[in-house]
Amino acid sequence: MNNERLQKLLAYYLPAECGVASLVGGQFIRGNGEIIRVRKAHDGSELYSYRDADEALIPQLADATKNAGTAWWALTAQARGRIMYQIGAEVRKEAANIAEIEAIASNKPVRDAIGEVQKVAEMFEYYAGWTDKLHGEVIPVPTTHLNYVTYEPLGTVLQITPWNAPVFTAGWQIAPAIAAGNAVILKPSELTCLTSLVLGILIERAGAPKGLVNIVAGYGHTIGQSLIAKAPIRKVVFVGSPATGRHIAVAAAQRCIPAVLELGGKSANIIFDDADWDKALRGAQGAIFGGAGQSCVSGSRLLIQENIYHMFVADMATASAKFKVGNPEDSETQIGPINNEKQYKHVCNMLNKAKNEGAVVAGEFTVPVPDSEGFYINPTILTGHNDMYVAQEEIFGPVVVAIPFKDEADAIRIANESRFGLAGAVWTKDVGRAHRVAKQIKAGTFWINGYKTINVSSPFGGYGESGYGRSSGLEALREYSEVKSVWVETAENPLVNFGYGAQEK
Repeated sequence: MNNERLQKLLAYYLPAECGVASLVGGQFIRGNGEIIRVRKAHDGSELYSYRDADEALIPQLADATKNAGTAWWALTAQARGRIMYQIGAEVRKEAANIAEIEAIASNKPVRDAIGEVQKVAEMFEYYAGWTDKLHGEVIPVPTTHLNYVTYEPLGTVLQITPWNAPVFTAGWQIAPAIAAGNAVILKPSELTCLTSLVLGILIERAGAPKGLVNIVAGYGHTIGQSLIAKAPIRKVVFVGSPATGRHIAVAAAQRCIPAVLELGGKSANIIFDDADWDKALRGAQGAIFGGAGQSCVSGSRLLIQENIYHMFVADMATASAKFKVGNPEDSETQIGPINNEKQYKHVCNMLNKAKNEGAVVAGEFTVPVPDSEGFYINPTILTGHNDMYVAQEEIFGPVVVAIPFKDEADAIRIANESRFGLAGAVWTKDVGRAHRVAKQIKAGTFWINGYKTINVSSPFGGYGESGYGRSSGLEALREYSEVKSVWVETAENPLVNFGYGAQEK
């Protein structure tokens, strides 16, 4: 490991003799595959390297999840809740360290990482309160039966998480899964596995059975595919690109395993001419430039009513030039680098396509940062129309396409002319209009006079090619549960009787 500060932080969690490895059944197991080299997006220097996990892990994972899952479900619901609450406490205690590891290893501004780690603690605390409330229902059936419904754990679930918000997404998925009684195999992005490993360790420190949550460090196209094909799993949850999501859904379906997919977005952020100007302007900036635009819910299509279009774009451009772009480890940094070279090249390619399509790009979109050869992109505003390639495809960088609209009907039409449907927003002082627009936009999450507010207690997921299933709230617990209907005949002489009775003597 080439970063001394990162090495010091990790020494408290990971055994030095093992380095970066998979956590299986409470033990760290080195991979035997290809060497994976993780680089710092600020300057391209190597942070650490490790070997890809291989299929030899799968039998160990099978044993670990079976034993831990059985032990976990054997606990009372109250005992599981206490352990989950303690997980939240462990995360809070280690929050500063986890946030710093996230900033260094995941190229995320430390100010953003601190907030995300706090939300992870909230996730476990919230679902801790649900463990003893997952009661069933009695159905008033029109017969002499007592019919009741129970919710049972699936067993073991596989969760595959992305590089843009690794520790946040790990907590977002693990908490409801174990609250519902399941064991977990988490496969984070090969580029950002460190904070997921730390979270796995803290879960065990809090008292969860070893093997309840296992973290597999490796590539998606190798160990990830093997886990889907061969591991004893009952559900696959994937957060990432639509293209990869389609492959995963097919692979899971071949085993008759259901999936939850949280995929891309091209969310419409709609500004009407009666909106509070300053609030809408700040909201539009946060919607796209927060996290360097590397968020599935980014407001990457900025729909502006045509009579204020040019003025709003000008103010947006002026404001965006003031952001501090730089090293994510600097507490003053507001916009860090693009996470990795592949994604950086994608963003640059999309911006070049925008120029070729006739979109106006103000200034240079790449930005020099002192002492850096890293993957930095300036906050960029493109002006154009909704039919442009860059208005239909996910860029996943600090780039917004500003699109004019005439009236309410035109705004709704443009917003819905997308194959994605993850999120969206409207800014207006007209309460009736706000609710009319919210009702007609095809998106799983929609904000009125705000953007990017999410909470673990509220369901999250998409329409269309943004995926299916929900990843938070009560709905997530249902995603992680099997439903059983039990019928008990209560009549002394049932009305329905067919067959042969006991032999007469």
